Amino acid sequence: MNDMIISNLQSTAMPAIQPLLARHEGLWLVTGVAGFIGSNLLEALLHCGQRVRGLDNFATGHQRNLDEVEALVGKDAWSRFEMIVGDIRDRQVCSRAVDGVDHVLHQAALGSVPRSLEDPVTVNEVNVGGFLKIMDAARRAGVRSFVYASSSSAYGDEPNLPKIEAKIGDPLSPYAVTKRVDEMYADVYRECYGFLATGLRYFNVFGPRQDPDGAYAAVIPKWTNAMIEGRQVVINGDGETSRDFCFIANVVQMNIRASLAAAEDRSGVYNVAFGDRTTLNQLFAALRLALATCGVDYGMEPGHCDFRVGDIHHSLADVSKARSVLGYEPTHDIVAGLTIAIPWYVAFCR
Repeated sequence: MNDMIISNLQSTAMPAIQPLLARHEGLWLVTGVAGFIGSNLLEALLHCGQRVRGLDNFATGHQRNLDEVEALVGKDAWSRFEMIVGDIRDRQVCSRAVDGVDHVLHQAALGSVPRSLEDPVTVNEVNVGGFLKIMDAARRAGVRSFVYASSSSAYGDEPNLPKIEAKIGDPLSPYAVTKRVDEMYADVYRECYGFLATGLRYFNVFGPRQDPDGAYAAVIPKWTNAMIEGRQVVINGDGETSRDFCFIANVVQMNIRASLAAAEDRSGVYNVAFGDRTTLNQLFAALRLALATCGVDYGMEPGHCDFRVGDIHHSLADVSKARSVLGYEPTHDIVAGLTIAIPWYVAFCR
């Protein structure tokens, strides 16, 4: 990758979190550290002088993500990272991982609605069973904060926009069920044990290191890869389905803010998004334009197929709770995010 891309990646999330971590010391555990979100959290924490332990079984994560972070942060920062290869479904692994840890950022999960429809049992074992094991280990170890990845899928069939944390509907997929159950377990642990866990409901996160390969790739990397390779993009439905796309820098910021928040603010759930809607048709146009600036001319029109079972039609987050309670201020809208993400994908896919 060229120096311009590396420079952009290094500076993406830093301005929002450096002041938060300037005088902070402690050991962070990032589960799913070799994945898309986990590796970006690792990069940001190491850049800010933190010590980090990672946990991953590489079921969906990649060694190449860790190799890239190592190259980006340099030898001295990388020396503050230690890696555990293991599975969150293993209680002994979880106990080892949280030993001596101050803050847990739990990102490990099997994502994707289609994956959960094909294999709901395994998705439940990881997303619910694994979540419960790592949270219980963290409780027993006396960690200072526990922040976990939830999902906008928890809103289910709730029709109102924007989505407000207190108002949810019935889940529409096994994946959504697992994330809702995680939130319920977190509530119960607060009531029964006084253990505070913060759930972050992610809305369509995108950015560098999001895997473009495989059957369960998210829409932005999947379409970008197809366009770079000259293959037709296929839209589920008529393209007027809309999403609140959230750049990875915003997610990194919220994880750090939630971890360092006052105790009274470290329970319940928060939306993590930009707070704006983009239709799939608009996304296609934005991707084509962003790729053109990188020398990739894509002249094909998209194809269409049936709307996907288990998906919601529209998604838009109300982020006022995160703003007022945690001081969250999203720094990148979809255009700013694509300006950083697309050069990375062009370099990666070529």
